Amino acid sequence: MVNRMGRWLHALGAAVQFLTVVPLPFRPVFDERTAARSLVFFPWAGALIGAATAAAAILLPHVLPPLPAAALVLILSTAMTGALHLDGWMDTADGVLSRRPRARMLEIMKDSRVGAMGVAAAVLLLLLKWSLLAALLEQPIGAPGAVHLAAVFVWSRSAMALGVAAWPHARGSEGLAALYARASGKHALLALLAGALLVGAAYMLVGLPPLAALGYTLVGLALATAAASALALWLKARLGGLTGDTYGAMNEAAEAALLLALVAVPAS
Repeated sequence: MVNRMGRWLHALGAAVQFLTVVPLPFRPVFDERTAARSLVFFPWAGALIGAATAAAAILLPHVLPPLPAAALVLILSTAMTGALHLDGWMDTADGVLSRRPRARMLEIMKDSRVGAMGVAAAVLLLLLKWSLLAALLEQPIGAPGAVHLAAVFVWSRSAMALGVAAWPHARGSEGLAALYARASGKHALLALLAGALLVGAAYMLVGLPPLAALGYTLVGLALATAAASALALWLKARLGGLTGDTYGAMNEAAEAALLLALVAVPAS
C-alpha cells in the first residue's frame, strides 16, 4: 500500500514519465487518482525540459552561429518530449482543418497516419520556433534570459494542465478523458501555483528583485493561459471538447506565443 507521501511521489513520476523521456529510477503507479494528482507536477516536468533547453541556449552560441544553435536547441526541447506535443499538434491540424463533420474530425485525429495539413502545420510551427530562438540567441541571453526561456516550458505545461482539468472531453470517457476522470479545477489551480513558485523562485535566484520576479511571473502565466485558452475555445467549438491530441496542441501554441513575446518585447 502506497502511503500519502508515496502517492505524491508517484504523481510526480507519472508527470515526468508522461511528458518527457527522462528515465526514472522507479515505475510510477498509474491510476485515475495518480493521473489527477500528476497534473500538479506538469510544471515540474516542464522545468526539466526548460532547464536543459536554457543550458543549451547559453552554451551553444559560444561555438555556433545563431541559426544552427537555435536548430539544436529546438531539437533538444522536442526530443526531450519524444515529440509528444508536436504529434498532438499535427493530429489536431489534420482533424480540425479537414473541414469535415465533427465525428469525422475526431476519427481523423485518431488515425496514426499524418496528412498534408498535419505536415504543413508542423513545418510552419517549427519554422516559427526556430526563427524565434535564433533571434533570442543573436546576443548572449544571460541568467535572466535563461530563466525567461526555461519559463516558457513551465508555463506551457501549466496551461496544458488547465486544459486537462477545466475543459470538457470531446470523446467522453474514452482515451485520456478516462485516465484523467478525477482531475478537477483544484488540480489545475495547484499546477498554476506550482508553476508560479518555480518560475518566481528561479527569477529571484538569478538576482531579480521580488517585484520584478512577480511581474515576469504574472505576465508569463497570463500569456500562456490566454494562448492555450484561446486555442481551446476554438477547438471546443469544432470538436465539442478537447482530446489528448489537443492538449499537445495547446502546449505548442503556448510555447510559440511565449517565445514570440520574448522576441517582440525583449526583457533584461
